[in-house]
Amino acid sequence: MKVQNVVQGSREWLQLRASVDGTASEAPAVMGASKYQTREGLLKQKATGITPEVDENQQRRFDAGHETEALFRPVAEDIIDDELYPCTGTIEVDGMVLLASFDGLTSDRTIGYEHKLSNQKLAADIKANGEPGPTYYWQMEHQLLVSGAEKILFATSDGTLQGATYCWYTSKPERRAALIAGWKQFKADLATYKPTAATPTVVAAPTESLPAVSVLMSGELAVKSNLPEFATALRAFIDKIPAKPETDQEFADTEAACKALKKAEDALEDAENSALAQMSSVEEMRRVVGDLRTLARTTRLAKEKLVSAQKDAIRERIVSDARKALTAHIAGLNESLGKPYMPDVPADFGAAIKGKRTIDSLKEATGVELARAKAAANEIATRIQVNLNFMRERAAKHAFLFADTASLVLKAADDLQAVVNSRIGEHDRQEAERLETERARIRAEEEARVRREAEARARAEQAAALAAAAPAPAPVAVAPAPVVTAPAPDVSPVTAVATAPAANNTVVPITRAASNKKLRLGEICEALGFSVTADFLGRLGFQPAETERAAKLYWADDLPRICQALINHLTAIGQRAAA
Repeated sequence: MKVQNVVQGSREWLQLRASVDGTASEAPAVMGASKYQTREGLLKQKATGITPEVDENQQRRFDAGHETEALFRPVAEDIIDDELYPCTGTIEVDGMVLLASFDGLTSDRTIGYEHKLSNQKLAADIKANGEPGPTYYWQMEHQLLVSGAEKILFATSDGTLQGATYCWYTSKPERRAALIAGWKQFKADLATYKPTAATPTVVAAPTESLPAVSVLMSGELAVKSNLPEFATALRAFIDKIPAKPETDQEFADTEAACKALKKAEDALEDAENSALAQMSSVEEMRRVVGDLRTLARTTRLAKEKLVSAQKDAIRERIVSDARKALTAHIAGLNESLGKPYMPDVPADFGAAIKGKRTIDSLKEATGVELARAKAAANEIATRIQVNLNFMRERAAKHAFLFADTASLVLKAADDLQAVVNSRIGEHDRQEAERLETERARIRAEEEARVRREAEARARAEQAAALAAAAPAPAPVAVAPAPVVTAPAPDVSPVTAVATAPAANNTVVPITRAASNKKLRLGEICEALGFSVTADFLGRLGFQPAETERAAKLYWADDLPRICQALINHLTAIGQRAAA
């Protein structure tokens, strides 16, 4: 808090109050809880800069309040066990400059003091609820916000301990949030405020008096009355009643007219009874009186129903307009957020207008509730935006983990961050396990391949050793290919000439049967127990019998010769290495 060097009540203090966005004494009106000023009235006052004049009675109350405040300060210091100093301070909150004037603060600014002139109702509230009503607790919530104090001693007294009722007030988190949101909405409403003409206090217009009903019975049984004149006046009176009242003035006039009609009914009935008391019934007089009484009664009942219906219609229209305004405000917040993240914000306009009878009071009540709901919506939107910003920064690469973003962003910031960090952490753990499993699989496959190659080398070395110890193979005799002059009826022999390496790799022609099978290169490798390539077999003198797609096929009966060629090849390598 920044302490301002001004004296409370001075011109400088008044100028400072006028320059800030809000003060502690204005907080109850902003929250729609003040007994002394409406929210609409405060908006108009701040927009125009015109403040109401203080009359003599108000000044006397103010002076008495200041006097008892000063008298009770030593008592308050004894209760607090510390000295108190009046001061004024300001603080900036969310771009708003807020001011509070204190009846007293301790030097370390941890405890405040707020005093009100002795008030039985206020004392009863403190005793019943442990705190004063909203007119006062919003002021203290504002003071705690500005000062950063821990608590405030609130007292209502006549300046003495015996005549005092007091309590301690500490800040409530939900009230603190609502107050800040309320001030922000008030500032927004003030920026777009358009003053309206003041509505005068509604008083029913003077109701035209109907002529007195006079019915006299003469001795000749003739009826003397002014009923024709009365009938004319009654009908003219009814014509002047508003057909469909819309304003408070018209409602008041119509209700007053209904009361006059009720009096006319009673007067007609009294006149009839009086005439009957003077003379026996005269049919004509009774008929006229009955018609006029019925006219007055039916008109009165119709107008009373109309007044009630119109009031209900206007109440519904005012509430409907407030609901539409709230819906439009939430739609604007969704637009700023980029998606419809906003939840429904409850607003009980029906409860707000309960007990309100005038149009101005209906508008004021719904306006206060609308401002409260807008402030609550703004607070939710701010929380959503903070959460969205965090998710865009923290979870940009993990969007697939947050299909429920719309519900997550409604959480408190700490709760959302915990959920986001937990999901990302769990995903990273699972991904690390998957990668480790994949790496283990690759290592196992690599170890198996190395093991197979080592085994193949071992078998090759063993074969080479056996070949070195074995005697040289005898030359392979090749029989001449038979000459077929004519094929047998049931056989179609084919003469195939192939080459196979001799011991010294000399190519020797080989005759094969037409039914000889073929082996794939992979099958040959599997039979050998190690891998050889087609190029290697080609260097040993064995060419594929055919190619089937990418596979090389060799004659099956060449397998023994391939083995012998390998033995010879390995033997030669061993001999060269030994030399």
